[in-house]
Amino acid sequence: MNKVPMTVAGADRLRAELEQLKKVERPRIIAAIAEARAHGDLKENAEYHAAREQQSFVEGRIQEIESKLSHAQIIDIAKMAPGDKVIFGATVTLINLDTEDSHDYQIVGDDEADVKAGKISYQSPIARALIGKREGDEVAVQTPSGTVEYEIERVAYA
Repeated sequence: MNKVPMTVAGADRLRAELEQLKKVERPRIIAAIAEARAHGDLKENAEYHAAREQQSFVEGRIQEIESKLSHAQIIDIAKMAPGDKVIFGATVTLINLDTEDSHDYQIVGDDEADVKAGKISYQSPIARALIGKREGDEVAVQTPSGTVEYEIERVAYA
């Protein structure tokens, strides 16, 4: 299977969630199942069924995170030589040529993407248009509302 790029911060967040699930959530659910079993008949025991459902969700999430981490290519942008070329992990300041609005976006992996936090997936249309370009370049991005033109004002590797 192909490696999926991920920033160091994204990998750290997944590892922290994995640790929380394994060391806190899993034991809590096991205790809840044991307590519900002590109440008797399991067929009509809503607490037991709820705990088993939680256990199923947590175990599924653990497997999902472990799979993502095993297929991740962790890229530490801070170790890259400074430059003006847009690459995975770079933070790009864009100026909308029509409205003169300025936005900062960091190009990250799919699991890390959060537009409100200024993090866009490397597979998004805007990131695909930006990768490989340099400071000062103009980029046309096809959006659902039409083509939007941006100028790359700044590229930072932070």
